[in-house]
Amino acid sequence: MKTPWHLWIVGLATLLWNAMGAFDYFMTQTKNADYLTQFTPEQLTYFQSFPVWVQGSWAVAVWFGVAGSVLLLFRTRWAAPVLGLSFFAMMVTSFHNFVLAEVKMQEVVGAEAIYFSAFIFVIALVLWLYALKMRANGVLR
Repeated sequence: MKTPWHLWIVGLATLLWNAMGAFDYFMTQTKNADYLTQFTPEQLTYFQSFPVWVQGSWAVAVWFGVAGSVLLLFRTRWAAPVLGLSFFAMMVTSFHNFVLAEVKMQEVVGAEAIYFSAFIFVIALVLWLYALKMRANGVLR
């Protein structure tokens, strides 16, 4: 089957999007001093207080997102499950940040944390559904 033109657009756009998330994760986890200057001391304390399982789910969310976009561009059927795992891990991380954490993300970052997280949620869900549709249509092998 011929690759639909939109697969290249979706794949490249989401690869860039997911790479930004991976960059944020990497710079935060490696405690890059220049990068961390954009955060308040309260925000830094909040991010550094994540339990190991939250750091792990955050890692799975961002790195599987990058991998899923690459797999989509390579037209492999593995793009759908990898993006599904990324979406699930993002939900786990968000559940911690907005429900389980002693100090909730919106208390530290503000209301924009809710809106931006919702935006990330929608993109991850739509990308996963897109990959499922492309697999069902035989575009991904």
